[in-house]
Amino acid sequence: MESYKTGEAQVFVKIEDYKDTLELLGLIKEKVADAKKVLEDIHALKSDEDSELELWNSTLDEIEKRVENIDNALFEPERIG
Repeated sequence: MESYKTGEAQVFVKIEDYKDTLELLGLIKEKVADAKKVLEDIHALKSDEDSELELWNSTLDEIEKRVENIDNALFEPERIG
């Protein structure tokens, strides 16, 4: 058994339990790191998606302006030239 001092009290832990706890803690750290990586990837994808949607929105706005200009030219020919 190992003895550890925490503040004023001593805690006794079996070596096997301690090793199991360290192994479990290592696995938890790995899973947290994996989750962070996945979250970073999702954030990057969302950022790319937001940029693409903004581009589509700008393109549609430009198309809408051109259609409006064509519409005005067809229905108000005196405004041309």
